[in-house]
Amino acid sequence: MRAILLLLILLIVVAIGAIATGFININQTQAAAAPEIDVNQSGVVASGGQAPRFDVETGKIGVGTQERTVKLPAIEVRPADGGAVPAQQQRQQGAQPQQEGAQPPQQNGIATTNATQP
Repeated sequence: MRAILLLLILLIVVAIGAIATGFININQTQAAAAPEIDVNQSGVVASGGQAPRFDVETGKIGVGTQERTVKLPAIEVRPADGGAVPAQQQRQQGAQPQQEGAQPPQQNGIATTNATQP
């Protein structure tokens, strides 16, 4: 019950904010009129009346794309022997297969491997 009440309050606050900022513009175009009610021997009879009409205009949000030039940082990977290998050269070489007897790569001093050994 509290969740429904909280959701209802949140919706009302959002609607008030949208109207206050001009994102939603509501104009009444037709007034409401109550029906005429008559009581006779056959019961209560209601006739006439009209519901109000509103003209609602909402804001529009445009979505598009633009080309931009963004500078990216250069990445340099340094192997354990201290030499630097440019990132472009690493991409061209790709992943090299691990040789038998070679030690697996290490991360933070912990040996890691991609395959399990029998």
